[in-house]
Amino acid sequence: MNNKQASSATRPISIVVVDDHPVFRQGLRNLFAAEDDINVVAAGASGEEALQLVRTYQPDVLLLDINLPGINGLQVTSRLKTDHSPTAIVLLTAYDDMEQVLHAMRSGGAAYCPKDIEPDKLVDVVRQAARGLFVVGKQVFDKEGLKNWLDAGVEAATGPYMVDPSEHFVPLSPREMEILQFVTQGKSNKEIAQSLGISHQTVKNHMTSILKKLDVRDRTQAAVYALRRGWVRTDDQVDGH
Repeated sequence: MNNKQASSATRPISIVVVDDHPVFRQGLRNLFAAEDDINVVAAGASGEEALQLVRTYQPDVLLLDINLPGINGLQVTSRLKTDHSPTAIVLLTAYDDMEQVLHAMRSGGAAYCPKDIEPDKLVDVVRQAARGLFVVGKQVFDKEGLKNWLDAGVEAATGPYMVDPSEHFVPLSPREMEILQFVTQGKSNKEIAQSLGISHQTVKNHMTSILKKLDVRDRTQAAVYALRRGWVRTDDQVDGH
């Protein structure tokens, strides 16, 4: 048993809840308030708040909606993992499909749950994530088990003859997500380049990468893919730099 496991055995699991719907967010707080071994230390409504709260409170678990204004849940997860945050991230989504699962877990999620999950099951998932395990549906993995599951899932989604399946379902970079936001607004590559102050060719290169990572054929499919899964919102505006 490592130090973290030892200390967590003697104190409640600390969690931060982030969801931009006030009623749902309060419902989650109420759910965990009934559990003696879980303590909600803070709650937020955006990706930016999620990053700030995790850095401030360093909770054992972050319960995070994927569909958030501004920075989405996948971006938050990628940033925290880049920062080597030890917080386990349980991702919630209203759009549940296999590709969303692959994106969520490849971004660094400890667990992936649809929003219609049974309350008792969600509480159990949080406990498993706090112990360093990974949960997808009814399956629980250690780190090696998750890697094998992800490899099999990517191959199943892309086909066994894909030259390099590791290029698909890879987290989009912050710049790629920014460009994807512009694409969902109907902007052309030229318009995106002007807004971001980068070259037309750079935008084209990013678009090629985005299509490969999402395993889609064109920018229209990429826009639909992102909107449907709650990665971007039509009411979010991207400011040029």
